Amino acid sequence: MVTDRRTDTESFEAQAMPMFASLYNLAHWLTQNREEAEDLVQETYLKALKGFASFQQGTNLRAWMYRILRNTFLTSRTGLRAKMTEPLDLDDDPAALPVTSDTPESVLLTRADQQAVQDALERLPVRFREVILLCDMEEMSYQEIAEALAVPIGTVMSRLSRARKSMRELLAAQVQGASK
Repeated sequence: MVTDRRTDTESFEAQAMPMFASLYNLAHWLTQNREEAEDLVQETYLKALKGFASFQQGTNLRAWMYRILRNTFLTSRTGLRAKMTEPLDLDDDPAALPVTSDTPESVLLTRADQQAVQDALERLPVRFREVILLCDMEEMSYQEIAEALAVPIGTVMSRLSRARKSMRELLAAQVQGASK
């Protein structure tokens, strides 16, 4: 029995650990807080490890892990309470730091664009935000998203369409507000 548990743990670790960064990225976008995202991912891995014996090998582990993360988020205090979001500090993001060939103006415009998209994404309801993140950031297929969110594929497509439309409207409103 001990060897079966060790084998399950080793199998889980080999399959699930490569997803850590992707799960953390989604958790961070959902929680808008580094510490809460870390806690959410840790709880997700704990729940997944405990339930790994019931996972049906050969099915989509990625979707299963994302579903656990999402359900954990939705049932957590973070998912149930409304809170104000704070923008991420772009200076802490090494990808946002300028390279030597960029001009100060191009860096400023790039950061402004990134901030506008981030602000618009943060204003979306969670059900829209999560489909955009899973599709566009995590590059999951509609089928994988449907499995992760436990909704029909048509719902995924509908939510994604509505989310993208809302993003366009929010970004257009920001541009109009800036030009006044």
